[in-house]
Amino acid sequence: MISAVVAGFLSGAALIIAIGAQNAFVLRQGIRREHVLPIVVVCAASDAVLIALGVAGIGTLVTAAPVVLEIVRWIGAAFLVGYAIFAARRAIRPAALVVGKGDAMSLVAAVGTAVALTWLNPHVYLDTVLLLGSLSTAHGSSGRWWFAAGAIVASVAWFTALGFGARLLRGLFAKPMAWRILDLSIAVVMLILAVMLVLPH
Repeated sequence: MISAVVAGFLSGAALIIAIGAQNAFVLRQGIRREHVLPIVVVCAASDAVLIALGVAGIGTLVTAAPVVLEIVRWIGAAFLVGYAIFAARRAIRPAALVVGKGDAMSLVAAVGTAVALTWLNPHVYLDTVLLLGSLSTAHGSSGRWWFAAGAIVASVAWFTALGFGARLLRGLFAKPMAWRILDLSIAVVMLILAVMLVLPH
């Protein structure tokens, strides 16, 4: 049981802790202290659902319907390009981090963006569903759910640390130039991910 949980935790962490659209968004909102809890809950809960689906064997359905994954791939790429454009526009007109000022995002927009960045990312189905689902089979019929539990704990721990720990950078981001660098970095990451999605695999 313990070995399965540890294996799940390490495997989940290895896949989740990486530079990506979702993490960049959580970081930015964490620094701004805007709707951090709902965003963390959405990201962690989405991961939990995807991990459970992978362990339950839904990954075989994803591979059996490649056209669905193809559609999600192009929609996800379009969304990432759009988000990159918005990030680039923010970088052109950076502002210091002042509570109550700036281009604040509504709760609905923040949650919607978190959902889109998670569920419109085809890699989440390949990594979280297929890969973790496959790795879980090494722990047997009962051990695989302990593996899933470990991976879910890793997701919750990461998004909580990223979202609420980002406030420690608040002083740094009181300077407009820091926001310009962050938003330009986010724009570049989004564009790179979008290109990677549409390139032939």
